[in-house]
Amino acid sequence: MRYRIRHITEYKYAGRVSHCYNLAQMTPRSSRRQTCHNSRIDVTPVVAAGSRRKDYFGNTAYHFEIQKPHRELLITATSEVETHSQIGDTNLDLGRTCAEARRQMQQARLEEVILAREFQLDSAMVRASAELRDFAADLFTDDRPLLSAVAALTERIYSEFEYSPLATTIATPISEVMKNRKGVCQDFAHVQIGCLRALGFAAKYVSGYLETLPPPGQEKMVGADASHAWLSVFSPGEGWFEFDPTNNCMAGEQHIITAWGRDYYDVTPLKGVIFGGGTDPIMTVSVDVARL
Repeated sequence: MRYRIRHITEYKYAGRVSHCYNLAQMTPRSSRRQTCHNSRIDVTPVVAAGSRRKDYFGNTAYHFEIQKPHRELLITATSEVETHSQIGDTNLDLGRTCAEARRQMQQARLEEVILAREFQLDSAMVRASAELRDFAADLFTDDRPLLSAVAALTERIYSEFEYSPLATTIATPISEVMKNRKGVCQDFAHVQIGCLRALGFAAKYVSGYLETLPPPGQEKMVGADASHAWLSVFSPGEGWFEFDPTNNCMAGEQHIITAWGRDYYDVTPLKGVIFGGGTDPIMTVSVDVARL
């Protein structure tokens, strides 16, 4: 599938901003199942200085500085991406068992395993706990294929948690999400990553976009798509596999990857520092994912 993605972020400030520094992670990355053919980021007011680099995780980071006083900031990221289905996504009952995966994560000296081990560790927003371990432990029996167990955990989160945009904020801790059983895609991805890490597996946070289709007979609304989050789990000898607990599925062609890291903090689409601007800026975000 080939898509054009248009991601528009607009800030309106109560007062004048004299100067700002920003970091945007809005350029889709290429991966085993995805190729980014082209991408650009347009900014208004005019950027005084800008640079692109690959961050620690291989994501494209765009740094830009605006020196002109302004009351509005508009960032438009436009990209063309080609996606494919995941390899082996129909064979969840085959492959490495949970016991084999745990043992290899501890003992194997292969480069891919060593590199994956950092995603077993706690991160700023995801810390393993007994509560997370106990929530998922019964699904990960020694003789069960790891990917089958991950799919079962994906379904459990989907079934037991309510999607509620007003229930959490970016800063809501996992413990509160577990208590209230409510949240959004970011929260559900963090919960599943925390469960997997607590059980000794490697899992990373994936940010991107999800194409949404209108009901039959209706036209798709402009801005109807949205930023999305899911996770990827590592199976030694088999690779990384993406699961989406918000929609109870494996990530497919409609899941478009922007960046990945240890948690949301590593892949925030836009962050920065402003001088001035008053309090409580108004931010609006619009995303369109169009099939080509």
